[in-house]
Amino acid sequence: MRLWPPGRYDSLGSMAQAFEAVTQGITVRVQVFYLAEQSEPDAAAYKWAYHVTIINAGAATVQLLRRSWHITDAHGRVQHVHGEGVVGQQPVLHPGEMYEYTSGTPLATPSGFMTGQYHMQALPSGDAFDIAIPAFSLDSPHQNTSLH
Repeated sequence: MRLWPPGRYDSLGSMAQAFEAVTQGITVRVQVFYLAEQSEPDAAAYKWAYHVTIINAGAATVQLLRRSWHITDAHGRVQHVHGEGVVGQQPVLHPGEMYEYTSGTPLATPSGFMTGQYHMQALPSGDAFDIAIPAFSLDSPHQNTSLH
């Protein structure tokens, strides 16, 4: 995993963190944004948006069928989310194509992290395989950053 791209900023002018993983020639890039205007720290409600770019640099046409997310809050509680496609779609990516979408997640703590997998198939063979979604942090300005 590596930070990507250096120097990319969100709409509020603060540095937006981005993370990347490559599996079988398919790159998954995730850029994360804390949504201060939708969060309510006094009510333990924190929200983030994440923008995902999937790039097929492989030789085969592939389709994203399902997703599996593991969302961990600052107390170590893990939520598992499984579902068909992403944002209501099961995109097909031909070699050299990319697909982008934006989604979000709430937490009851001011920080956490997410990771997961996309469950794919090669077309037309139907061969199934998984690609990694890089682990990425959910950081807010309200998290306790003191070291002990």
